[in-house]
Amino acid sequence: MLLPVSGVGMIPAMDDMNIIQQGQRHHLVVKELGEEIDLEIGPGEDDPSFANTSLIGGPTRESSAEEHDESKQMIGSQVPSDDQDMSKSQPVKRKKKVVKRWREEWADTYKWAYVDVKEGTARIFCSVCREYGRKHRRNPYGNEGSRNMQMSALEEHNNSLLHKEALRLQMASKDKIIVDKPIYVKALMSKTAGSIVEAALKRDPHEAEFIQSVQEVVHAVERVIAKNSHYVSIMERLLEPERTIIFRVPWVDDRGETHVNRGFRVQFNQAMGPCRGGIRFHPSMSLSIAKFLGLEQTLKNALSPYKLGGAAGGSDFDPKGKSDNEIMRFCQSFMNEIYRYLGPDKDLPSEEMGIGTREMGYLFGQYRRLAGQFQGSFTGPRIFWSGSSLRTEATGYGLVFFAQLMLADMNKELKGLRCVVSGFGKISMHVLEKLIAYGAIPITVSDSRGYLVDEEGFDYLKISFLRDIKAQQRSLRDYSKTYARSKYYDEAKPWNERCDIAFPCASQNEIDQLDAINMVNSGCRILVEGANMPCTPEAVDVLRKANVLIAPAMAAGSGGVVAGEIELNHECNLMQWSPEDFESKLQEALKQTYQRALKAATDFGYQKESPEALVHGAIISAFLAIAQAMTDQGCV
Repeated sequence: MLLPVSGVGMIPAMDDMNIIQQGQRHHLVVKELGEEIDLEIGPGEDDPSFANTSLIGGPTRESSAEEHDESKQMIGSQVPSDDQDMSKSQPVKRKKKVVKRWREEWADTYKWAYVDVKEGTARIFCSVCREYGRKHRRNPYGNEGSRNMQMSALEEHNNSLLHKEALRLQMASKDKIIVDKPIYVKALMSKTAGSIVEAALKRDPHEAEFIQSVQEVVHAVERVIAKNSHYVSIMERLLEPERTIIFRVPWVDDRGETHVNRGFRVQFNQAMGPCRGGIRFHPSMSLSIAKFLGLEQTLKNALSPYKLGGAAGGSDFDPKGKSDNEIMRFCQSFMNEIYRYLGPDKDLPSEEMGIGTREMGYLFGQYRRLAGQFQGSFTGPRIFWSGSSLRTEATGYGLVFFAQLMLADMNKELKGLRCVVSGFGKISMHVLEKLIAYGAIPITVSDSRGYLVDEEGFDYLKISFLRDIKAQQRSLRDYSKTYARSKYYDEAKPWNERCDIAFPCASQNEIDQLDAINMVNSGCRILVEGANMPCTPEAVDVLRKANVLIAPAMAAGSGGVVAGEIELNHECNLMQWSPEDFESKLQEALKQTYQRALKAATDFGYQKESPEALVHGAIISAFLAIAQAMTDQGCV
């Protein structure tokens, strides 16, 4: 069995190492060398040119003399004799037992396979058709093209030993290996700050995302701690969540089969007020991610004009491909456990990744039923108990408003600037909308398998088409069939496209060190974080050295907090907000947030033009507000 390993995608060609070294390098253990393998011989192997045909996307490699001899023997054994009927137009597949040594040639198998998680199970997927098992579509390249292309797509794919061996790798791997994610520890100026990070590492050594966010926060407040030692104990308390709830979520699918997922809710800090924070449904969801999101949300809420506590949670449930009834049953089971910790004066969840109108409706319906009264509401998009009309747009629009504030201080504007956007969700699509309204040229969106670039830039008609693609659960590749000037790149990120501003809106750590280098070389000068913590620490170092201005998500992404509080405000619910009124209030709130972050940065010696100014200023301002509340309330 293969266990999922973070960051495993398409595995590169490995020509000069033996298969055992390959396996260990890619977290697989291959045993039983020379075991008997049941091979299904098809017409692809009967062609003498098959052995010399290069693999798709892989470099050619000359075989060794030993392999060449064995190849000749195998081919020779497959040549039909004179007694055989040569009039048969279609060769008949036959099975034979062979003993095959695991040698260098089997390393090529890895080029056909990659590891991914499907319905909670680690599986080996075919790199050509993106399917596992034997459910493969026919020629991915169509029925046209040269003989070599047909060979690659049909015979090498569907009939090759390499492809069949990719499907057998799970059986070949007998041992289980779990590889811990490496934690990048940054050097800190003061021993006091270093001791805070060290204590967090000792307490939660395996929570990579949470430790990364802790380091960012501590690094930002180093100067604050240096001026007042009282804040050391406050920071130590702040980094430990007030309440962490972990629970199982059993549910039944449409076939009557039972499943169980794990649920989380981390109520990180309530010193500023009742908790607000998102619920995320995604297979990667873990306690580490829930804690990191809870810390980020705590600081974001403290920085906003509405003083609130922070929380986050969710489940490792994957809503993709599930029916409405399955989603409903899962949401009801999730709420059965968590409802007792929720309430308008305790904790109200909002939407996050994997959560939309449907999910929020099911969650609130079960909460209302269990609580026995219609108390408060969940913050969700365009649902009948919501007062504001632009809830879903708030976060995406806010990112663009924030970018406009930064440019205004530089005596520039968005009009005519090329913008690269990642993600294909609600935030990304509304960023595209508002960028077009300001005259900017957004050129990319991305999904989990690659990115789409349209050099002419998107317009409202193209955005409508993108929404249709998403609603119908089609691939972004379909966009290129309609707009010939666009192109979809598999297994790639958009950060090497020429741009002025980048809006990463997909997920945490989507930009690594190489992506940051590509981004700088492509001309990017401003990065506005739509996702929480979208850059790895190494990527942040590259961007800062290149003087790329970074707008942190806790400041730029606070539009959702503002909208949520507007719709929960009783007086606001009694009136109908026009889009103009709502945008005006959103812009004013983001302007206050922007000014508060800059003031905190300058108060502690950061230059306004510094790439660290907004990041450190936002964290400092939020931390000081929380620290004051925690000091006033005593050690609780």
